[in-house]
Amino acid sequence: MAVGIFDSGLGGLTVLDAVTKRLPDVPFVYLGDNAHAPYGVRDADDVYGLTCKAVERLWAEGCDLVILACNTASAAALRRMQESWIPADKRVLGVFVPLIEALTERQWGDNSPPREVAVKNVALFATPATVASRAFQRELAFRAIGVDVEAQACGGLVDAIEEGDMILAEALVQSHVDALKRKMPHPQAAILGCTHYPLMEKEFQAALGPDVTVYSQANLVAESLADYLERHPNMLGDGTEAKFLTTGDPKTVSSRATQFLRRRIEFEAA
Repeated sequence: MAVGIFDSGLGGLTVLDAVTKRLPDVPFVYLGDNAHAPYGVRDADDVYGLTCKAVERLWAEGCDLVILACNTASAAALRRMQESWIPADKRVLGVFVPLIEALTERQWGDNSPPREVAVKNVALFATPATVASRAFQRELAFRAIGVDVEAQACGGLVDAIEEGDMILAEALVQSHVDALKRKMPHPQAAILGCTHYPLMEKEFQAALGPDVTVYSQANLVAESLADYLERHPNMLGDGTEAKFLTTGDPKTVSSRATQFLRRRIEFEAA
């Protein structure tokens, strides 16, 4: 009954933490492609190839359902995977869906025409690859009209977080928020469009100001997954063991992950 969680590095641990708390009886297999992180600076074909390889590895662990806890993979690879690659008995889901559901206050299965929503000015903070894909804007446009999205590519932020340099990360958050505000002085909402960024949520909120609603993904994904599994219990795979896998050096990744979640995490080689 295992479910797979994939990320290019450690950011997906924020999602893993939330889904584990929400679904404590489900074993989760986490795979971090630390050897090839970060994905945010790679082109779409490269991201697609790496993501497919990682998903196949999780299928081999008995995870028929895999969550792409990587926004870059969700943006650059997921649609292509769903259209031509994923077999009928498997599912791969991304992390944009719960975010857009929350922002538009409508369920993903609601296929009625786009309509106006309360939030008109949205700041999107994401990796360069996610920003370049325009996937968030495309999916949002199917469901809402009249929403102005200003995207800010947060170069260097994932690297700083992965390396545990929180002083640099905080400085980068302030710099990227300042750059965003030069383009959109008064956003109503801000999307943290990378699963690394919840670790800097307080810094984003402080830089944006108290009047901006900050949407972070982890808890939204957890609630969405619980709902999905209630509706599709057959998608629980035959894996029974929770584990942490990495394409990088297990010792190094385990040490950083332990700092990341503030609890002991032991990775093994994928």
